[in-house]
Formats: sequence, structure tokens, C-alpha cells
Amino acid sequence: MTAELILTSPAFVNPLKERELDLRGNKIAQIENLGATEDQYDVLDFSDNDITRLDGFPLLNRLSTILLNNNRLTSIATGLGTKISALETLMLTGNRIENLSDLDPLGEFKRLHNLSLLRNPVTKVKNYRLYVIRLVPSLRVLDFMKIKDKERLEAKKVFSAEVGKGGSQTKGTSNGSNALPASGIGLTEEQKQKLEQLISRATSTDEIQKYERILRSGKIPKNLEHIFSQPKE
Repeated sequence: MTAELILTSPAFVNPLKERELDLRGNKIAQIENLGATEDQYDVLDFSDNDITRLDGFPLLNRLSTILLNNNRLTSIATGLGTKISALETLMLTGNRIENLSDLDPLGEFKRLHNLSLLRNPVTKVKNYRLYVIRLVPSLRVLDFMKIKDKERLEAKKVFSAEVGKGGSQTKGTSNGSNALPASGIGLTEEQKQKLEQLISRATSTDEIQKYERILRSGKIPKNLEHIFSQPKE
């Protein structure tokens, strides 16, 4: 990933009025040279590339959202919590993270409240959801499902305070599958559930991001209202 690519890639203000840099589909294998952004962006979109490790970030105080859907991510570097400390949303849908311990560096992010790991093997691991809830106390929404108080209590019972520091042993059996869909301002429960279904069935990054933005904004665009007003056969 060259500085030239960064400087010539599309940059715009997205529907959430965030300044976004579009680096999608460039066959990027490694995140680097981000100093060229001069910390001018709220959102960096790395979707549809070949990135295997979340790493390579300089000090970026403004960055609040990373979109890294559909890559080959298997690991997350330690130390990122101090470099991109304002990170609030991290979308890692469609990657290759396998083990709970691979997620431990996420515990460094003190402001992270929205995380997606859908379509990663790790989501099939027993107690995955409870582990992540315990690992990242600031998290409000995991895989587009709102974290409930009862889940937080259960996570504390199942996992020790040492989770993320080699304390991944558990004596519980719940996988947190009864969590409710994420809340979005202005969305009904039926609409939230429909969005969750659409995200899980999406076949392209554009689709995923379109529905993610609706969830984040809590507003359904007029051109999509028909999807939510008519039952899908």
C-alpha cells in the first residue's frame, strides 16, 4: 500500500457526515504508509483486499471507524490501542480469525462500542460472544446484536477478570445466542431484525456496508423502505 495509492484513492463525506477514505479492492496485502493521510479521516475502508494482519497504524487521533470486511485477516497486533485510541467501530466481517486468543488485542480499545466478526471461524467457538463481551467492556453492539445487561453479568460469571491475559478458561456453557438485535434510533424491532438478516445474507461488501450504515444511523433511506414494509417470501 503506497502513499500514492492513499493520496489518489476516493475521499468523501459519507451519509453519516464522516470523512471517509475508500481503499477497497486494491489487492492490499499489508497496511502501511498511513501517515500520508495526515489524520484527516474518520473512516478508513479496507474492504475487499488481501490483508492478513490488523497492524501498521501510526498515531491517528481522529480515526473512529475501520471497515475491513472480506479480507484474509487472521491476527490483530498488540499496541494499537494507543495509536488509534478513538476507534469506536470495527467491522471485520468475512475474515479468517479462528481463536479467542487472537481477539485479545481488542481489549486495548477503551472506546470501541461496535464490533462485527460475522463470517469468521471464531464465532463458532464455544462462549465466543461472552468472551468478547468480557474482553471489551466498552462494547455495546457485537455482530449487530445489542449487548444486554444479563449478558454482561453472565460473562463475568463465566470468565475471570484475566480474560485477554491468558484467562480464557471457562466453566460456563452459554454462547449468548439469546441476545437481542442492536438498537438504532428510529428503527423498530422488526426493522432491526430484518437488517440483521440482510447483513447475514449479503453477498458483497457494498451490501454489507449499506445495511451497516442504516443500523448506525437508525434511518432507512426512502429507496429501501419497500424492503422493510413488505414481508419477504
